[in-house]
Amino acid sequence: MRCQKRNSMKKIWILALATLILGVPVSAVEQPEEIETEMSAVTLTFQNGRIHVTNAEGQCLQVFNLTGVRVANIRIDSNDKQISLNIPRGCYIMKVGKVVRKITIR
Repeated sequence: MRCQKRNSMKKIWILALATLILGVPVSAVEQPEEIETEMSAVTLTFQNGRIHVTNAEGQCLQVFNLTGVRVANIRIDSNDKQISLNIPRGCYIMKVGKVVRKITIR
């Protein structure tokens, strides 16, 4: 991604210099950027004291308290995983990959 941005910036500078030197507007046609898509997005839900994680096989579920301390780190070993957490009441942040959710344990 970083290289694509540099290449785009180079093109802009070259076009700007050519316009200044030649005095004629110059344009270029850029190819559309490739967008990364996930066929099956990770879902992360919490209900009745259980965390339900789907489409996250091989990733880690991290649970943080509100001060930022990690209180749980669980490896997800299947595409459909249910986990029971044994942590005190309170608010927590769950994270799997780029998916983040806030939960409250009452």
